[in-house]
Amino acid sequence: MQVTVSRKAHFNAAHRLHNPELSASENEELFGLCNNEMYHGHNYELIVSVKGDIDPKTGYVVDMKWLKDLIKKEVESRYDHKNLNLQTEDFKSFNPTAENIAVVIWNRLREHIPSSLTLKVTLYETPRNFVEVGA
Repeated sequence: MQVTVSRKAHFNAAHRLHNPELSASENEELFGLCNNEMYHGHNYELIVSVKGDIDPKTGYVVDMKWLKDLIKKEVESRYDHKNLNLQTEDFKSFNPTAENIAVVIWNRLREHIPSSLTLKVTLYETPRNFVEVGA
């Protein structure tokens, strides 16, 4: 039987939704207030879920402390209290929509999680708007 374990985390970050290939009016029409040239911020809530078989030796799907440390290293330390557009390599030329942020996080974490385990990332940009990536 497979079991899913999840870890919650959060980070605060600013961003601007903007496509440099579009005109100012097109960006404003597409992204509205989120295209503010002075940026705006969110208190992102993150849920990382890992699904797999329970290891008979440990009783774990994954060690939750290990997962906590991985999220801290790959997500929180990179994005917390940062301007995603200006202060992170991941989004200097990649529009930091909630969808793109979730995909980048999923890819960063996937590199470190055994392929035998399924990974899902849920990212809340606001309490009512969230994105899921993975199984």
